[in-house]
Amino acid sequence: MIVLKNIFEKSGFYTVDEFGVKNYSLGVISLFAVALFILLTLSLGYITYLAELGAENATVESYRDAVWLMLMASSTVGFGDEYPVTVTGQATVFSMFILGVGILGSLGGIFAQKALGFSDTNIKNRELRQQNDEILAKVASLEEKLDKLLSEKNP
Repeated sequence: MIVLKNIFEKSGFYTVDEFGVKNYSLGVISLFAVALFILLTLSLGYITYLAELGAENATVESYRDAVWLMLMASSTVGFGDEYPVTVTGQATVFSMFILGVGILGSLGGIFAQKALGFSDTNIKNRELRQQNDEILAKVASLEEKLDKLLSEKNP
């Protein structure tokens, strides 16, 4: 686990600011997500192709068909021109549906955050922590003055 943490820190996956808040690099996360999506599409497509190869009533007749099926499953479009007839093929399509929708949804969220300028909660948290520190310092100062006044009044 420590090795994985060191890899993430050195890869630029995130940085830690002075408040201990992890600030994730959306560019690195996006590249990782795209690479993972391509890897899943090609590998699950290959497994599906092998599973469907020679199966009775199979609509997946080539690796290209299997990759197309993975893309349609992950995008939830599913034209219906390709579909699995074996249990293994169905399992890979189901897996791609779940993982692909998650990855594509995450990429869409990252794009929307950058394109539409949604506020960064880390920035808000840093501002709130700074304000809290200032308030606590002011309260401590006031308590000190109050204690001094009370001690002068009641010797």
